[in-house]
Amino acid sequence: MDDELDTSLAGVGPRLRALRQGRDTTLADLSSATGISVSTLSRLESGQRRPTLELLLPLARAHGVTLDELVDAPATGDPRVHMRPVQARGMTMVPLTRRAGGIQAYKLVLPARTGHAEPDPQTHEGYEWLYVMDGRLRLVLGEHDVVLAPGEAAEFDTRVPHWFAAADDRPVELLSLFGRQGERAHLRARPKSRAGG
Repeated sequence: MDDELDTSLAGVGPRLRALRQGRDTTLADLSSATGISVSTLSRLESGQRRPTLELLLPLARAHGVTLDELVDAPATGDPRVHMRPVQARGMTMVPLTRRAGGIQAYKLVLPARTGHAEPDPQTHEGYEWLYVMDGRLRLVLGEHDVVLAPGEAAEFDTRVPHWFAAADDRPVELLSLFGRQGERAHLRARPKSRAGG
């Protein structure tokens, strides 16, 4: 067991260096992002310093990876995602994906509308796909102002000014797929088979 642990920890340095270099980040940049000194980061990457949880947590956060990915932990075989709801501005957001980067999936629960909600469209990098499961969602996207009912979906470039909220006095539940790099959600239908060839 100690040999396995030593092997896992020995691989952390090269993984840290590859992550940093893959992002064109300097040791100084990483140091300012994590609060870990340049010399400590250099010793970690070269294997001269044993990684600790206190060092790995901020590094995993800075690189956008999980601790399991940093230490190359074996897969547990458990496919379940242990969801931890996050509350923000009255909204409940439940992450449905574990991996950092790429397309992220969320379940959102937006509170019921109270009074007249004045849209405040925002822009940011990325691409988003929304699917309404329950309730009605008001979506303001550029010049469009639409209401989506259960079973309806919308997809858009998030560089277009957008805003969404419950359309009425009921909460709304929706799924959101979001790609920070502009990845699109692709839905594919099977081609119809021809009868009689």
